[in-house]
Amino acid sequence: MHQRILMRAKKGPFDVYSPEEAFEHNWIGENNGNLVFSHAAHKLLRTATADITSTEFKIDLRDADKINERYDVYVIPLANAFRRSYAHRIVTMTKLIERLKIPVVVLGVGVQTDVKGDREYLRPIDDVVSRFVRAVLDRSHTIGVRGEITESYLRTLGFSAVDVIGCPSMFLHGDSLRVEKRKDTLEPHDRVALTISPYVKSMAKIVTAHHARYPNLRYLPQDLKTLGTLLYGDAPEDRGKTSAIPIHTSHPLFVEDKVRMFLDPWTWMDYLAGFDFAFGTRIHGTITALIAGTPGYLFAHDSRTLELARYFDIPHRIMKDVPADVDAADLYAEADYTALNNGHKARFETMLAFLAKHDLGHAFADGDSATRFDEQVHATTFPPAVRPAAASGADVLLERVRWLRDRNQDLRTEVETLEQQRLRARVKRAVGGPVRRILNR
Repeated sequence: MHQRILMRAKKGPFDVYSPEEAFEHNWIGENNGNLVFSHAAHKLLRTATADITSTEFKIDLRDADKINERYDVYVIPLANAFRRSYAHRIVTMTKLIERLKIPVVVLGVGVQTDVKGDREYLRPIDDVVSRFVRAVLDRSHTIGVRGEITESYLRTLGFSAVDVIGCPSMFLHGDSLRVEKRKDTLEPHDRVALTISPYVKSMAKIVTAHHARYPNLRYLPQDLKTLGTLLYGDAPEDRGKTSAIPIHTSHPLFVEDKVRMFLDPWTWMDYLAGFDFAFGTRIHGTITALIAGTPGYLFAHDSRTLELARYFDIPHRIMKDVPADVDAADLYAEADYTALNNGHKARFETMLAFLAKHDLGHAFADGDSATRFDEQVHATTFPPAVRPAAASGADVLLERVRWLRDRNQDLRTEVETLEQQRLRARVKRAVGGPVRRILNR
């Protein structure tokens, strides 16, 4: 019997969109790190008897009856959803869950506060989170969380049915994960990948120093706004601006064509597999390097990044303890992947126990399901990395101009259609009234 799974995901793992489409319709869900864990969850659950449908992040309360009728379980992989800026979306998600009669499984959720787990900062969302967790637990045995900080927070709210399971992204290859240094020391000519959260301003001096020290440095952004900057240049309000953080086209990393952004985890991992080291503030930028077999190092700047680093034994430092003159070579020398490698199978078993508890199968115990998934990935042509527009080839820019022209024509057609509909409606109202009065005499 097939299990019909509705999964909260922006897109499916084999949905292919051009960079222009991805930006226009936000197919990365604001941050392409979202795709790493949602696609990993898709692979994990894609057995021969599972049909998985992505929600595209759409939530419509009117769909509750349809969901109850068409699906057997609603699986929700989440990131740092328990945060103040996301509370309104949690409210909407909760209202939908409360209308569902099928099981609801949260496949990892994290709280966002500071690295010390500041409890007071979270008080404004206590009621919102409590209502969400109650709704989930009314339809689930437990709720899966990313780490011990989130577990502790939910326990202070009175919930004990909490399982720490980490994030699906680290289990993309099942129980197989091995990260090893390919060389004894990191040299200036080596390939180094950098991740940056643009709002972590303390990264500025680190970026400048590493740009000067490592000629083969590459910056791999993850956010939607930077995707737009790569495609079309600076937004009107940003033109002419400069920053030590690479957010404008004036930054040397843009000027020197040292920025690459990926729209799918598969091309991202393939690219990182050719690097010697990756470091920075992005947790899924770090994880993507690790699951590509490349040594990664995280600067943990909040609770969500810290608890995942702790759970998976990812080499890390607290951001506030990172000196401005830190050198990637020292981080590389310091990084020890023994605990990450040795503890991976046990952590995978924890995830499998969680799935079994919620009557979910997994691809790694389902014949060649996981292999077939990987084969489909390899057979799919995904768009290459997006580079700064100024460094893109004429053919790429011409295709982009054509896309914009076609999109502009589509928009004009839509506007004309709407105007015609409004005109017909006005004519109908203007003529219909007198005609009815004449007919009714």
